[in-house]
Amino acid sequence: MQDVFTGKTTCIQGRALPGPEERARLQDDHERRLEALAHLGAAAEECGLRTDSDRDLVLLAEDEVSLLEVAGGAWSRLGDAIREFRALLPLLRLDDFGFHADVEHLLEEHNPRLRYLHSGVEASAFVSVACGSVYKFFIPREEKLIGSVFGFRRGDETTLQAEAELGEYRGLLEKLLLVHALDGMATEVVAVTHEGILVAKQSLGEPLPQGDDTSRSLPASLVEIPSRFLRANRDHPRLFFHGGDPWLVADLHARNFVRDQTGALRVIDLVAAPWPLDHELHDGLMTEWLERVRLDPKAGVLPTVSDDEL
Repeated sequence: MQDVFTGKTTCIQGRALPGPEERARLQDDHERRLEALAHLGAAAEECGLRTDSDRDLVLLAEDEVSLLEVAGGAWSRLGDAIREFRALLPLLRLDDFGFHADVEHLLEEHNPRLRYLHSGVEASAFVSVACGSVYKFFIPREEKLIGSVFGFRRGDETTLQAEAELGEYRGLLEKLLLVHALDGMATEVVAVTHEGILVAKQSLGEPLPQGDDTSRSLPASLVEIPSRFLRANRDHPRLFFHGGDPWLVADLHARNFVRDQTGALRVIDLVAAPWPLDHELHDGLMTEWLERVRLDPKAGVLPTVSDDEL
């Protein structure tokens, strides 16, 4: 299949669910995109290009350093890195999606190609009239920040206090990867616009009634975090191991779930951040628990004591 806006190959179409092989390819795309962004950042630093935010990297055009590439060396490697990243995150125009770039409130105008669905803090969601898939437009805030991540500090009554804050593009790309990795609704990163709006695509599902209790329906791969270790300002904070690395994921309320065409519950959004492993924020008990729970998701705070007895 071809995406109706980009013409590129896609495995997401309306309510249809991609098969296991297609999901695996999407997951690989998420991983390679993050690797390419890290590679691009390293290549830019090698050339002495300083960036205030990874937005400066995400919006680099393929011909940005073409005149300097003839010098070879680091500049040639930077050109290759830009093209590698652009192949995984195309740079498109808003009018490619049916919007008019000269309108003051870009996503509030009538769009014959996209039917408005809803808006949240981070993004506005639309349904494609042509294919029935969901397109989410993540709009930058405060110029160079986008999406939400968790920031950590030492808690007053817990080891860690986690609070959601504005993030950067890497954090948003990581979040979209985790939604997919949690066997959430199939998620594809489509493009970024010249205005810095990142566009993601998901299969269409049925929303849950607002206020539904999702605490007993969270993905099985999520691990409950003992209250003595963490307090977070988002719903249902949980630990998730991806590629062996621990992540905090939360904001798992009813609006961030849908039911797919089989009736299964699927995550469509969350807030996340890598679990802070630096020693300044950790204590020995938490470190030991992390190692045990990595092997046994039901491991208690102490090796031989049930959490119910604490």
